[in-house]
Amino acid sequence: MEQSATREGIPVGISACLMGEQVRYNGGHKRSRYCLEVLQDRFAFEPFCPELEAGLGVPRDPIRLVGLLGEEPRVVGTRDPSLDVTDRLDEVSEAFVADHRHLRGFILMKGSPSCGLERVKVYHPNGMPSHADSGAFVRALRRHFPELPLEEEARMNDAVLRENFITRVYAFDDWKRRVEAAPSYHALLQFHSRQKYLLMAHHVESYRELGRYLAESSRLPLQEAMTHYLQRFMAALGRPATRKTHTNALMHVLGYLKQAVDGETRQDLLAAIEDYRLGHVHLVVPIRLLKHYVKRYGSEYIREQTYLDPHPYELGLRNTI
Repeated sequence: MEQSATREGIPVGISACLMGEQVRYNGGHKRSRYCLEVLQDRFAFEPFCPELEAGLGVPRDPIRLVGLLGEEPRVVGTRDPSLDVTDRLDEVSEAFVADHRHLRGFILMKGSPSCGLERVKVYHPNGMPSHADSGAFVRALRRHFPELPLEEEARMNDAVLRENFITRVYAFDDWKRRVEAAPSYHALLQFHSRQKYLLMAHHVESYRELGRYLAESSRLPLQEAMTHYLQRFMAALGRPATRKTHTNALMHVLGYLKQAVDGETRQDLLAAIEDYRLGHVHLVVPIRLLKHYVKRYGSEYIREQTYLDPHPYELGLRNTI
């Protein structure tokens, strides 16, 4: 991982209210301590409020999603249903995507009719609660920028979801810097090579599928191969890894050390992985042991696996999963 990118800060979008900006409908904010006091040391945040950008003032009449199950909801005024800002939000969302292809992720405000990732209330036209959906801005991001990692700030209180999102941000940053910046089949294959066990830990079926796909990809136009690979890769990483899938990846990494370490060391490593599988220790324990021996005895291939170091150790993300 290139340290220069970390020092400069990885560009990540964020709902402006989470930065402490007073842009909510009532003139308030939802300042996130974790984003501002921890992640801001690593991420270069780019705040955005789609509702403000769409011309809704501060303070403003609140808006909500309205529609029937199975149809895309409209975004209308809560007090004045004749206020319909659906088309304006679509326009500013599309413009945002066009101008922000450099982003590596976006952190969203929970429950917002524009920025809510999921479980946003949708109301029946008669005013009764109907079902749940994503906010209008989120739907636009998924439609026009499907590979972009998304997460709600509130969901990052969950250690697994927090680690998963930040893993995706760093993996996408790797792609942007080392594949997209200088596209080639070689760069694509090298990316897959170093991300193999990270991919395996998240979704072993995608690991196999993408390996087969790349074996045939040289017959395809490069841009087509890159687009297909990236969307499938990022979708696979969107599945949070489990103790079972992590254990599988850890055992594969250990396989590269079996001939290099003595029997006692091998048993220690196996015991650490088993303790993790059983929930007795956090993931950091077997990872640190494996990294120690991979550094001393591992091949260049296994030393370059991002699975062993997918994000800065100082964030402590694997200390709690």
